[in-house]
Amino acid sequence: MRGLGVGEGDEAILPANTFIATAEAVRRAGATPVLVDCADDGTYLMDSAATAAVVTSRTRAIIPVHLYGQAAPVEQLMPLAERTGAWVVEDAAQSQGARRHGAGAGALGHAAATSFYPGKNLGAYGDAGAVLTDSAELAARLRTIRNHGSPRKYEHDVMGVNSRLDSLQAVVLSAKLRRLADWNAARRAAARRYDTLLGEVDEIVLPRTLDGNEHVWHLYVVRVPDRDRVLKELQAAGIGAGIHYPVPVHRTAAFAGLGYPDGTFPVAEQAAGEIISLPLFAEITAEQQERVALVLKSALR
Repeated sequence: MRGLGVGEGDEAILPANTFIATAEAVRRAGATPVLVDCADDGTYLMDSAATAAVVTSRTRAIIPVHLYGQAAPVEQLMPLAERTGAWVVEDAAQSQGARRHGAGAGALGHAAATSFYPGKNLGAYGDAGAVLTDSAELAARLRTIRNHGSPRKYEHDVMGVNSRLDSLQAVVLSAKLRRLADWNAARRAAARRYDTLLGEVDEIVLPRTLDGNEHVWHLYVVRVPDRDRVLKELQAAGIGAGIHYPVPVHRTAAFAGLGYPDGTFPVAEQAAGEIISLPLFAEITAEQQERVALVLKSALR
C-alpha cells in the first residue's frame, strides 16, 4: 500500500547525473539516496535497467529526472515502483512543455516537482516552483504543508513550511505560460539548426532525443574531447557555454558519505568530463548560432 510519507529508513532511487537538489530533497526527507547511472544512449537519462537492479523493500520513491528538456522513460519505472508501493516522483524542473508518447512531463508518474527559476523554459521573476499530481489526497496534504501545516487560519494539523507561491510570481508565470508553446517551438528550431551546423564534425557527439519524446531543449548539450580547454576558448570568445553537470552527485563532498567509489557510474562520470551546454534560448538568431559553431569548430582543430 502506497503511503504518503518518505522518511527515515526509506530509500529513494535517482540518477547520479542530476543537479544536487534532487538528492538534497531525499536527504531533507530523512531518506537515503540510492544512485544509478544514466543510460549509455546519448540521452543522459536515468537507466531503467540499473534502477530495476537496486529496487528493494526499502524503496519508497523513484525519482526520474527529465534532463535537459526531455522526459525520462517513466513508463518503464512505474512497474518497478509497484513492487514496493513506492512513489514515482518526476523531477520535471527542466521539462516544461515536454511530452512522452503524447503525455506531458509532470503527468507521467504519481507526482512531479518543477522549478520556475528564471532560467527555465517557464521562468518566474524570482525563485518559484510547483508540485503536480492527480491524487486529491496528496494535493490536499501538499496544500496544507506549504502553508505551515494549516488547512484553515490558525489551525495547524501537521508540521509544515512557508512555501506559498507569491502573487507577483503567479502573475509573471501566467503571462509567460501563454507564450511557452511558441518559445519551445523556437528552441526546437534552434536545436535543429545546431544539428545541421555541427552534424558533420566527427569530434562532436550531438544530443539524442529518446524515441517517443517531444523535446523542449532547455539545454543543448554536446560532448567534445579536451572539454575544459574547449570551454575556456568558447568563453574567451564571449560565448556563454557551460557544463550541466561537471560533478556527479556521488563525487560531491556533500554526498561522499554515500560510499560510492569512482567508477561506480561510468557513463555519468565520463559524460561529466566531456559535456558542454551551448547557448540556446528562444530568441537566439541563426547568426549567433553560426558564430558558436565557428568558434567551437576552431577550438577542436
